[in-house]
Amino acid sequence: MSRPNPTRGLITNVQRFSIHDGPGIRTTVFLKGCPLRCFWCHNPETWRPEPEVQFFPTRCVGCGACVHRCPQGVHLLADGRHSLRRELCRACGRCVETCYAEALVLCGRWWEPEELLAELLRDRPFYEQSGGGITLSGGEPLAQADFCRRVLELCKGAGLHTAIETAAIGPWEDLEGLLASLDLVIVDVKHVNDARHREATGASNRQILANLRRLAAVGRPLIVRTPVVPGVNDTPEAIADIAGMIARFPNLLYYELMPFHRLAGGKYESLGLPNPADSLEAPSREAMTALAECARGTGVHDVRVG
Repeated sequence: MSRPNPTRGLITNVQRFSIHDGPGIRTTVFLKGCPLRCFWCHNPETWRPEPEVQFFPTRCVGCGACVHRCPQGVHLLADGRHSLRRELCRACGRCVETCYAEALVLCGRWWEPEELLAELLRDRPFYEQSGGGITLSGGEPLAQADFCRRVLELCKGAGLHTAIETAAIGPWEDLEGLLASLDLVIVDVKHVNDARHREATGASNRQILANLRRLAAVGRPLIVRTPVVPGVNDTPEAIADIAGMIARFPNLLYYELMPFHRLAGGKYESLGLPNPADSLEAPSREAMTALAECARGTGVHDVRVG
């Protein structure tokens, strides 16, 4: 499904009362579409830049209403088993409308910037009391840069604190165009080694690291995060490489290490996708503490474990 207007945005979720995506109580907007394919991703529903149907089989009561409603013949119900021919799906949402058990969910809705602002302003009292605000996340916000720029302009005009959580994969011009309306930039950095980054995410990190260095030069308050994933970057060497690169950034507020978790497994199933990280175990608290100490040894003044 093509984007009908570059200033409209495709969003999977507007999450209220977030406390991990910037200071204070925040509303986090998850945008849909991402050029990376991190095999451990906790939000695979944000990968594709178009609406799609999620199916949660444990909720299905086998009523068959979706079979009759779907014009594409996506749904099959045989021998008590509900299966989907996803290659036929056009994400029209008709099956979702008839599924009272909520086994079918339409993931991704188009929003106008002004419509989103009105939604975000509902929680202004919480932002003001806690020093919070709004955070654009994803997916990758830079994949919808025009929409993000307009939303951020509106939010700043309304006096809201603004932040973005990004992998910084996109043209510098797109990221630079957001900075005037941003109070905080949060960048996820997975690996400094380009070959290892390609292997883990399906893309080079050259643009990411170049954008990160430019962010250090422009001085906008910056948080760098690393998802610590077994077999990818859970070694002192990998963390030291990242920490050593950012240790001298004058605008770095802190460096955060976030342990991998397996809570996203149901999302993969709902999308009909394999979960390559299903067998991984979360790093222990002791291992995370040791990696944090390693990062501090490079000169980063504030290292946190999420």
